[in-house]
Amino acid sequence: MAEQTYQDAPLHEHRSLWMDVWLAFRNHTGALVGVGVFAFIVLAVLLGPFLHGIDPQYLDIQARNAPVSWTHPLGTDNLGRDMLAQMLAGGRISLAVGFTAMLLSLVLGTGVGVLAGYFKRLDGLLMRSTDLFLALPLLPLLLVIIMLFRDTLRAALGPETGIFLLIVFVIGITSWMQTARIVRGEVLAIKEREFVTAARSIGTRERRIVARHVLPNVMSPIMVSATLGIANAIITESALSFLGLGFPPDFPTWGRLLFDGANFISITPARVIWPGLAISLTVLSVNYIGDGLRDALDPRLRGT
Repeated sequence: MAEQTYQDAPLHEHRSLWMDVWLAFRNHTGALVGVGVFAFIVLAVLLGPFLHGIDPQYLDIQARNAPVSWTHPLGTDNLGRDMLAQMLAGGRISLAVGFTAMLLSLVLGTGVGVLAGYFKRLDGLLMRSTDLFLALPLLPLLLVIIMLFRDTLRAALGPETGIFLLIVFVIGITSWMQTARIVRGEVLAIKEREFVTAARSIGTRERRIVARHVLPNVMSPIMVSATLGIANAIITESALSFLGLGFPPDFPTWGRLLFDGANFISITPARVIWPGLAISLTVLSVNYIGDGLRDALDPRLRGT
């Protein structure tokens, strides 16, 4: 009878860690809204040119400064270029800069944080270097680097590729410090855990311990830093383009559209409203996604 009762007892379904994370993320309303808005923006800039086939550089002088219409859903600029086509083209460039610069800063920050946290002999040197970068005035540094190397890279790689690589490199090497400090703190705690001590006691190489045990356990702050890094890169690129030090005029980004439309804000305010709204929605949605990931990945906040 006891055996029959044991066999008939319902088995509790075991949930994995990622299932708990997804359930917690799904209950975060702001994160879900952020995912929806960000997915819409990404799909719009990727698929929009196939639906709205106007060349963003096509000049129609007779339709310059045109208001919103069926032909030009967002109007035109002072040269007759379609604003919607420019917004879609600029969005692809801005998002490409954001993702690429985020990956560069994430690799640098994660590498420095793991090395500083796990190897005590490197901690002082790497953290003092991180503090040095944090103490630098970033915007003047960005302006100086771009002014020094912009013409050289333009001549060597072309105006588009050269400026793209320069801006990605400049943003990446000036935004890794926060990730490094966060990852270092996590590594300092993880390297004292029992499973790391056990792996070290059986003679596992330090490189394998870092790859198999340390890095997988610091993925939570890395993922949050990745989402916030995209927003930071987009804002920085927009600021540089707004100052006239980003991409050339025939290579539109959202920041460049803001810069070009600032002088015509009294004539066609929409030229500033639309790119500004695109930047704001993208940054807000990514920030909400980062908040949702942070809450979902933290066991204390999700109640487990």
